[in-house]
Formats: sequence, C-alpha cells, structure tokens
Amino acid sequence: MKRRISALLCLLAALLFCGAAAPAEPPGPALRGYFFQAGKADAILLRTANGAVLIDTGKKGFGKEIVDYCAAQGIEKLDCLIVTHFDKDHVGGAAKVLRALPVTEVLQSVFPKNSKEYDNYRKALRKAGLEPVTVREELSFTLDGVSFTVNPPRLERYADSPSNNASLIVTVRCGACRLLFLGDAEALRLLEWLEGESAPCDFIKMPHHGDWNSAIQPLLEETLPLCAVVTSSKKEPEDPRTVGLLERFEVETFYTREAPVLLACDGEQIALSYVGK
Repeated sequence: MKRRISALLCLLAALLFCGAAAPAEPPGPALRGYFFQAGKADAILLRTANGAVLIDTGKKGFGKEIVDYCAAQGIEKLDCLIVTHFDKDHVGGAAKVLRALPVTEVLQSVFPKNSKEYDNYRKALRKAGLEPVTVREELSFTLDGVSFTVNPPRLERYADSPSNNASLIVTVRCGACRLLFLGDAEALRLLEWLEGESAPCDFIKMPHHGDWNSAIQPLLEETLPLCAVVTSSKKEPEDPRTVGLLERFEVETFYTREAPVLLACDGEQIALSYVGK
C-alpha cells in the first residue's frame, strides 16, 4: 500500500537545508535532496548521512552556484558525480564543479557530444586526474545504507534523439522507499527501461523537463509515484499534457520553475517542499 506523504517530514526537510544547525539525523537510512533552480536544466544534489552524490550540473556557468551551495552546506567532496548525458543543460557546470571539489568517482553516459561544454568537462577531468566510468552495464554502490543503481542505455546510439535517449537512469533505494531519476530519457529509452523495471516507486524526477512523449503515460501507469519533481523554467515550462497526466494520477508535483525543491526521506516516507515558499 502506498505510503502517505508526511507534513512533518516537510518541516524536517526545511530544517535540514536552512542556515540553522541541522537536527540530529533520524535513525536508519536517511536521504536528503536539493533540486537546484537551474532553468530548464538538471542539477540535483543527494545527501546521505556522510555522503554526497551530484546528478548533472546544469548549464554553463551554473557550476558556481552548485559549488557555493556545497560550501554553505559544509560539503567538502562528492562521492560521485553522475552525468546522465552530455547535453549542455546537464554537463554545462561540470568543469567548475570538478575544479572546485574533490570527486571520488564520475559516472557518465555512453554517447559523447561535440560541444564546448563537453570539451571543458573532459579537460577538467584530466586536470583532476580522474578517469570517468562510461556505464555500459548496470552498476550499483551504497552510501550509508542508501543504494544507488545506475542503468545504462541498451544501445550506443539511438536513431531518434541519440543524446537524450542515452540518458543514464538512476534508481535510489532508501529503506522502503524507491526513487527514480530519469535524466532526459525519451520514449525509446523509457520503454526499454520499463520492460525490466516496472515496479512502483515513491518518487520520480520526471524525464526531459516535463516534455511530452508517448511513453509518459505507460511510465506513470507502471511506476505509480506518490510525488514528483519537474525541472522546468517559466520561459520554458513543462508540457500541459504531462501536467494533466500527473494530476490524473494524483502525483504531488513540484516544479523548479517556482523555486528550488527540497526532498527528505526517512526510509519510510518522502516529503517535498519549496525553498522560501
């Protein structure tokens, strides 16, 4: 049975990310997330009790905001940087992050892209002495009892939207909760993933900034999320058809075009809230 979202956890999330001293961690696995207000772009910081994972880095120039936020939160290193794919709105800030913060491991998509942002990312990797892992087989790692599974595309190149459809899909398990981060996966990638991953989830980061494709309805039918985040902007909002389906499936949805979004998970429940609202 689906778990109800707790208003108390919303308060906990706000406290965990505000400037005041954070309260003691709840017992057992715990996960916190911060979805940056990065425009129509992805930059998502996930934190366990002692670890930090960054999924994508926004557009060029956005790396400074990520680095500044990490500094304000006392985050001195990243355990993992996951670049879901190499579009500029996902890899643009990576070079700055790699120059400013020690990163233990970098996981990346199979499909490279000819762009200045990608070139800067590669240069920053070399300067940091890092050899990224190009994910071609599913891999997993665990931080403080929270598991991360990174699922690669089946193909090296797709005929349709080759970069978006090469998105890595990240599944996070925190206690009884299951969270999905779908990059910019479009219909081909979503449908191939659903063939083997049709279990319900509690949370979903909607793919491709809330754009519409023919796999959005099957995705929601199979995963039945309680809550979701859409990374969009006021200038480039999400597709009304996607919004309509989220409402139809009664998914509590937060939009980064409104404000940064906080996530708190105690292993039993997930709560979302806006920063400053």
